[in-house]
Amino acid sequence: MENSSSGFASPFSKWVIAIFIALHFSLGLSQVPALFILGDSLADNGNNNNLYTLAKANYYPYGIDFYQGPTGRFCNGRTILDMLGEKLGLPYPPPYADQLTSGSRLLGGVNYASAAGGILDETGRHFGARFSLSQQVLNFEKNLNDLRNLIGAGNITAYLAKSIVFVVFGSNDYINNYLLPNLYNSSSSYNPQDYADLLLNHYTRQILALYSLGLRKFLLAGVGPLGCIPNQLARGIAPPGRCVDSVNQMVGPFNVGLRSLVDQLNSNHPEAIFVYGNTYGALGDMLNTPAAYGFNVINAACCGIGRNQGQITCLPLQVPCTDRNQYLFWDAFHPTEAANAFVAQRAYSGPPNDVYPINVQQMALK
Repeated sequence: MENSSSGFASPFSKWVIAIFIALHFSLGLSQVPALFILGDSLADNGNNNNLYTLAKANYYPYGIDFYQGPTGRFCNGRTILDMLGEKLGLPYPPPYADQLTSGSRLLGGVNYASAAGGILDETGRHFGARFSLSQQVLNFEKNLNDLRNLIGAGNITAYLAKSIVFVVFGSNDYINNYLLPNLYNSSSSYNPQDYADLLLNHYTRQILALYSLGLRKFLLAGVGPLGCIPNQLARGIAPPGRCVDSVNQMVGPFNVGLRSLVDQLNSNHPEAIFVYGNTYGALGDMLNTPAAYGFNVINAACCGIGRNQGQITCLPLQVPCTDRNQYLFWDAFHPTEAANAFVAQRAYSGPPNDVYPINVQQMALK
C-alpha cells in the first residue's frame, strides 16, 4: 500500500487504505480503528530492547508462556494491554522502537510504553535510557505525520477520534523515584499529597497534548497497590501477611486525583471521553480474596531472587515456578498473565467501580 519510492502513500493508495479501514471497522472485525499505548513496564512490549538500559525483559524466562517467547514484555505471557487489544479485535500494536514499525504497520496503532519511564522525566534515570511520558507523546506526534500521509488529511480526524489511547503511568514515579531517597530528592521536597499534585499537573499537560493532536478516547489507568508487590515486601518492614500500608497510602492521593481529573476533563471536553481504570481496586480484590481468582501465592514472585523473590527481577535463564497460574505476581513488580486476564476483563466490561464512568467496551461504541 505504500509508495516504494517515497515511503508515503500515493493518492490512490490513501483511498484504498481509507476504504480498508472503514470496511474492517464496519464489518465488526475490530471495534475501533487503532489502539495507541503509552506507559511503563506494565505495557512495554519491546521498546527498551535496544536502549542502553538495565530495564529489559527480552530474555528467558520472560515470555515463557507467550507464543513469541521473550519479546520485551515484563510478564510470563500477555500483558493487560495485549488482552484489551484482543477484546477490541485488534492485532498487538508493534513497539515504536521497532525499526519495522512504519508504513501500513502503523494503522492498527503503536505501543510507545517504556520500562522505567515515568510521568516525570527524571524518574527511572538510574536504569539508563527510557522513554518518559513526555517523550512518548513526542514519539506519537512523529508517527502522526506518517499516518496523515498514509490515510489522508481528510480521514485522519475520524480515524483518531474513534481510536483508543491507553495511558498507564505513575508506578515508577513512586517505586523508582519517591521511594528511593538516596537517589532522588522528591520525598524530601514533597509530602505525598503535593507529590501527587505535581505528577497530576505534568500528566494533565501531556493528556491535553494528545487531545490537541486529535485523540478523543482515553483510558487512564490508576496506580495499583504498590505496597503489596514482592519488591516492597522484600524490604521486610511490613508485619507477616501484610502489605506495606504506608506505600499504599502514598499512592492514594494520585488515584483520587486521577479520578477527579477524569470528571474535569469530561466536563471540559464533552466531545471526548476520558475513563479512569481502577487498577488498585482490581488487584486489591485479588489480594483480599485470592482463592476466588484461583491464586494460592500472593506474597511472593514466581520468578526472582531473595526475600519474597522480590529483591530483583528474573535473572536470565532462571527457572521460574511451574504453577504460574496460581501466582498473582510474576516478578518483583509485575503481575502474571493470569492476574492480567482478570484486570483486562474488568477494564473491558466491568461496572463503574472498575472503570469510571464507562468501560472500554462502551467507550468503543461511542
